[in-house]
Amino acid sequence: MTRYTRQTILPEIGDEGQRRLSCAAVLVVGAGGLGSPVLLYLAGAGVGRIGIVDDDRVGVTNLHRQVLYTESDLGAPKAECAARRLREMNGDIVVEPYATRLDEENARGIVTRYDIVVDACDNFATRYLVGDLTAEAGIPYVYGAIGGFEGQVSVFNHGPRPRRYRDLWPDERAMLRIEPPKGVAGVTPAVVGSVEASETMKIICGYGETLAGRLWTIDLRTMQTQTVVLP
Repeated sequence: MTRYTRQTILPEIGDEGQRRLSCAAVLVVGAGGLGSPVLLYLAGAGVGRIGIVDDDRVGVTNLHRQVLYTESDLGAPKAECAARRLREMNGDIVVEPYATRLDEENARGIVTRYDIVVDACDNFATRYLVGDLTAEAGIPYVYGAIGGFEGQVSVFNHGPRPRRYRDLWPDERAMLRIEPPKGVAGVTPAVVGSVEASETMKIICGYGETLAGRLWTIDLRTMQTQTVVLP
């Protein structure tokens, strides 16, 4: 427990919260810009079992924002590199890499093995798939998305009046026609991914007020933030 002293002295976490973290199983879908801070902070906090889903390989254009990786990782599978980094960071946790893309055939078998799913992916098709599966199974889904200097976070399938991903974006066909923006400042996923990790810890430990039923947004150019209640 010495490793976690700086967070267990917080009354919101304490020894009981740390026990909950060590017993929790969290799946992170995507090990890129958003996934990097999410995975690093959840591993650092002592989440006992972490799954990583990503079918991509490390490229040089990733390095300005995907802080899990170094130049020596170029060309290697992100899921495997991320798993190795987390194991080196915290030998007390179990890390399970899946070097694959979630699809209709494999998603249910992977997603339902975990208590919480964190969205760190970059496409709408995967989000609708994960959103539907988690809603069906009653698994909390921590959503995050970024573009340029902007980002947003919400929590689905959780709280007294749970909302689903489809409640935020009901028109799937229209969303699938949208090409997600490629440009992004390196600091944007750092901020948004950290908020996703924070929401995940709140769900596990039971402190504070999560973003369930609300959408938080930020524009880093102006530092303007908004939190709106979902209908």
